[in-house]
Amino acid sequence: MPPRPPKLKPVSPETLALAGLWAGLLDVAVAAFLLVIAVNAWAPPQDLPWTPLRLDQPVGLATRAKFARAAQDPALCRRVLAQGRVTFVEEPDRDFGECATENTVRIRDGTAVRLAPAAPVVTCPVALGYAFWSRHVVQPAARAELGEPVVRVEHYGSYACRNIYGRAEGRRSEHAFANALDVAAFRTASGRRVTVVRDFRAEDGRGRFLRRVRDGACPWFRAVLSPDYNAAHSDHLHLDFGRYGLCR
Repeated sequence: MPPRPPKLKPVSPETLALAGLWAGLLDVAVAAFLLVIAVNAWAPPQDLPWTPLRLDQPVGLATRAKFARAAQDPALCRRVLAQGRVTFVEEPDRDFGECATENTVRIRDGTAVRLAPAAPVVTCPVALGYAFWSRHVVQPAARAELGEPVVRVEHYGSYACRNIYGRAEGRRSEHAFANALDVAAFRTASGRRVTVVRDFRAEDGRGRFLRRVRDGACPWFRAVLSPDYNAAHSDHLHLDFGRYGLCR
């Protein structure tokens, strides 16, 4: 007579529940995987937080988050600039006591609008902000309000070992760390010169252009100060990547 098969133990309700849970989790994981594939296939890369930040892409849903991440990562900051064909050279860290500089580069040209004076020393976050601002804000505003592109951005400098407003006492300016840029004027392709001191409050295209580029700078810098802030900024737009956020 053949031996009887072993008697199977009944499966406990807890085991069945656990098996059901794992099966459900597996279904969710598969569905999520398929969803990611579908999103990657159909959504623009600028809307996806896991795709690389690129200067040549339109500003999308995830651009600002990816930009903030790149601004905090010196290697990634430089990689985004290089991939965006923004030419720059490394500037060595310099220990000037209270006015030390680090994580700095000299912006050349490339796809960023040419600066005058050329090649200012700025931190990589300021260089990154300038590249995105000049491409995604300055040029579209220039074409819309001035009817032509900007070919040169004139500035008052980036590095100066001083306190804010040049006072004898008080906290250091972001310029003391090459972490700011003061923009004074814009030169268009036909040679027109649009200046902050003369045109900021004008009601024509020049004034609208300057106010648009001021407002448009706020997502790309931590502080943006203009003639609307105080008299000390009556002739320039102050753009910095310091500790305090302000747009005015």
